[in-house]
Amino acid sequence: MELEKLREVIAGVLSVDPKEITEETTFLEDLGADSLDVYQIIMGIEDAFQIEIPAGKAERIATVGEAAELIKSSRE
Repeated sequence: MELEKLREVIAGVLSVDPKEITEETTFLEDLGADSLDVYQIIMGIEDAFQIEIPAGKAERIATVGEAAELIKSSRE
């Protein structure tokens, strides 16, 4: 459920097919996201999941799986 919602957020920002996004997908190398794209994705995650991601943690997110883990840990 969380991964599907996360895929939709990422796909919306980067205009990619959500089906192409896996937990191993990297934002920079695989999706070609730049720093502004990543910022928009983080903002979208915060809105979609009603969480707040500290800047220090957001900067270390490299893969979709890492983002999903951060969402999971933020909701506990």
